[in-house]
Amino acid sequence: MKIEDRKIEWRFIFLTSIFLSAFLVRLRLCRDVFSVLTQVHSRSVQRLSPNADEQWDSRLPANAGCSFFHSTAWAKVLQQTYGYQPNYFATLAGEQLDALLPVMEVDSWLTGRRGVSLPFTDYCDPLAGDSPAFQQLFDQAVQHGRDRHWKYLELRGGKQFLASALPSQRFYGHELALVDDEKELFAALTPPVRRAIRKAEKQGVTVEILQDAKGIKQFYSLQCQTRRKHGLPPQSFRFFQNLQKYILAEGGGIIILARFGARTVAGSIFFQAGQQAIYKFGASDEAMLELRGNDLVMWEGIKYYASRGFRTLHLGRTSLSSEGLRRFKLGWGTREHSIEYFKYDLRKSAFVTDRDKASGWYNRLFAALPLSLSRLLGAVLYRHVA
Repeated sequence: MKIEDRKIEWRFIFLTSIFLSAFLVRLRLCRDVFSVLTQVHSRSVQRLSPNADEQWDSRLPANAGCSFFHSTAWAKVLQQTYGYQPNYFATLAGEQLDALLPVMEVDSWLTGRRGVSLPFTDYCDPLAGDSPAFQQLFDQAVQHGRDRHWKYLELRGGKQFLASALPSQRFYGHELALVDDEKELFAALTPPVRRAIRKAEKQGVTVEILQDAKGIKQFYSLQCQTRRKHGLPPQSFRFFQNLQKYILAEGGGIIILARFGARTVAGSIFFQAGQQAIYKFGASDEAMLELRGNDLVMWEGIKYYASRGFRTLHLGRTSLSSEGLRRFKLGWGTREHSIEYFKYDLRKSAFVTDRDKASGWYNRLFAALPLSLSRLLGAVLYRHVA
């Protein structure tokens, strides 16, 4: 054999060995990746309770959708106030929660038994890395619901996993990006909001930030007035006491009250987790609206969280018909988005539509009732309407 031919042969053998080595490495890599994915989506789903796990909050998935509503504190409020049973469907990766679908069982002799994720929550996205991981949780929740004879399973979020499903309800959501620059935040407000804040300050309205039982009592008094104005009963005082006990007293939120002299004219309750704050409840003295205490309270909340390094303030859900509230929330420079709920009817094995029950004939009835009777009805009824 000629020297040139031998060189070509050795080059061929060398290149072939390189190709085979690369092929085997890639094959091994694909096998390993497939093995990992298979393990992730074959993890058994467990049914857990945050209230039985002192480390729950630290074990939550590092997911962009994770919010205050996934926390132990919120679960405790719901269970301690209304007796709802937590059924949090999860897969684990070691000690950490890998994926999570939080559900409370609402068992009512008046409205039936169902699963809700989660009651009295503006939004609560399932936490999952991809659609197969979510589907595994959802299937287990549905199966558990069938065993428990649920009427339906309601998800208050999850549209990223349910693109083909018809939402049961839609709401507006508003989120404000926070920066530690008061001038920049103020400049982002609409002119009417800036004027309202200056008016409140000029007229001598002051604010106080609280977390104690006295503060929650003062807020609740305003809340009862505001709910009556809108033709709705207030939630029970026990609910607000539990908010103070399990959330505010533990550093998970604040009450901001606006005062004109000795009179409390407006107030708000904010919750917080991670780098996100949430505006959850607002109330005001209708006779003192011209003082613009509501605007000053919101502005103080924005400044409070921005100066402490929080990145976003979510202003909760807004009914599509509540144009006035929508304008109020847009006035703070927020980004508007859609919040979608999904209701899976276990009897029909299908997603069904619903309507926003914030308004109806009953608004006129509750608006006409004495405040004491409205409070009593609220304490009785809310457990059944989550």
